[in-house]
Amino acid sequence: MTTSSRIERDSMGELRVPADAFWGAQTQRAVENFPISGLTLPSAFIAALGLVKQAAARANAALGLLSPELAGAIDVAGAEVAAGRHDAQFPIDIFQTGSGTSTNMNANEVIAHLASRHLGRKVHPNDEVNMCQSSNDVIPTTIHVSAALAVVRVLAPALQHACAVLLAKERHVEGVEKTGSTHLMDAMPVTLAQELSGWRTQLQNGRARLQSTMPRLLALAQGGTAVGTGINAHPEFGARFCTELEGLTGLRFVPSANYFESLASQDAAVELSGQLKTIAVSVMKIANDLRWMNSGPLAGLGEITLPALQPGSSIMPGKVNPVMAEAAMMVAAQVIGYDTTITLAGQAGNFELNVMLPVIAYDLLEGIRLLANVLVALADRAIAGFSVNRERLGEALERNPILVTALNPIIGYEKGAAIAKQAYAEGRPIREVAAHLTDLSAADLARLLDPLELTRGGLKGGGGSGG
Repeated sequence: MTTSSRIERDSMGELRVPADAFWGAQTQRAVENFPISGLTLPSAFIAALGLVKQAAARANAALGLLSPELAGAIDVAGAEVAAGRHDAQFPIDIFQTGSGTSTNMNANEVIAHLASRHLGRKVHPNDEVNMCQSSNDVIPTTIHVSAALAVVRVLAPALQHACAVLLAKERHVEGVEKTGSTHLMDAMPVTLAQELSGWRTQLQNGRARLQSTMPRLLALAQGGTAVGTGINAHPEFGARFCTELEGLTGLRFVPSANYFESLASQDAAVELSGQLKTIAVSVMKIANDLRWMNSGPLAGLGEITLPALQPGSSIMPGKVNPVMAEAAMMVAAQVIGYDTTITLAGQAGNFELNVMLPVIAYDLLEGIRLLANVLVALADRAIAGFSVNRERLGEALERNPILVTALNPIIGYEKGAAIAKQAYAEGRPIREVAAHLTDLSAADLARLLDPLELTRGGLKGGGGSGG
C-alpha cells in the first residue's frame, strides 16, 4: 500500500484509507481496531466468499431484484476475488468481530469497488453487493462452502493418494514377515504388508468419515439473514442462491432445514473438525510406527530404512533422522489443537448467533490444508521409498520365544510358558528349546512354528483351549 490516502465515509463518519486500497471505511476501521495476530483469513476462505457474492448476485438477478447489468458487474468482481486476484485486499485479522462482519464488509467494499469499475458508476457495498444478505448468514455459509471445497478438492485426494502409495508398498513387501509388537514388546508374527494395511485402512476410514459429514456441510445458512427469520431477503433467495452456487462449484448445496440452527451453532464445523482430529490421530500413529521401525539403525529396531532426506545433526556426522515422520507428528499435534479451539468456539453460540466464526474458519481450513500437504509428503518421501532390512527382521523373528504361542493347542499354556522363559534366559532359538522339552519332531516344529504360516492365523495344532 502507498503512504498517500483518501477519505472514505461510513455510518460512523469519515476515515482515511490508503489511496490504492480497494476497501472502504468499514474495512479500515477493522484494520485499525484489531492489530492482534497478523493472521488473516486463508485464501481458500476469501475465494469461497467471492463465490458466495457471485451466487448472491446471480440469485438477485434471477429474482428480479438487481438489473442484469449490475448483477453482472458484481458477478465479475466476485469471480476475480474467487480466483485469488485480490487476496492482498483482505487485510483484517482473524481475531475481530465474532460474526465476521468486518470480513463480510471487506468483501462487499472490495467487490463494490471492482464492480464500479466494470459498470462505470458507483456500486453500493451494503444495498447492492450485500442485497438479501447479512454477515450473520454470509460468514457461516462461507465456512461451509470453503470447507466443503477444501475437503473435496484437497484433503480427500490427498488421502486417496496416501492410500494408493500404501497399497503399492503392501504389494511390494508382500510375504515379508516380522515380529509383531504389542506394548512395545515382542509378539506373534505379522507380515509387513499386514501392518501397512492397518495404516491404509485408518486413512480409508478417515476419508469415509469426511464423506459422512458432507450432507451437514452442504446445508447452508444463506437466506436466514440477521437472526434466522430471513428478514430483508426474498423468500426464494436461499434456494435460488444454492442453485447458483452449485453451478459455480459443482457441489450440491442446499438451504439449511433450520436457519436458526445454522446461525446460532457451528455444529457441522465442529463435526468436521472432529473428523480432521481423527485423521490427525491416524497420521500420528503411522508416523510413530515409522520412527520406531526405522530406529537405530544399530541400537534400535532397524526394521526399515527411511529415505535419507537431509543431514540429521550439526555435530554428529553421518546421522540421518526420520524428518518426514517428525513433521507429520507436528502437523497432527497442530490439528488436534485446532480441534480444541473449534470445539470451544462452537460453544459460543449465544441465542441467535455464534460469535467466534473467524477463528473457526481459520483453524478448520488450516487443518485441512496441513493434513493434505503432510499426507502427500509422508507418502511420497517416507513410505514409498523405505527399504526393508530383511536380515534384521529374520534374525529377530527366528529367536522370538513368543512363537511358542502356536504350540498352545498341543502342549498347553503352562508348558509353552516354560519353553519361552528358558529360551529367553538362555538366548536360544525357540525351536531348539521346544525340541528339547517336548516330544514334537523337528519337522512338526518347523511346520508349526513357520512364521509366515503363523501370520495367516487359525489353529495350528490339535485340540486344547486358547486364551
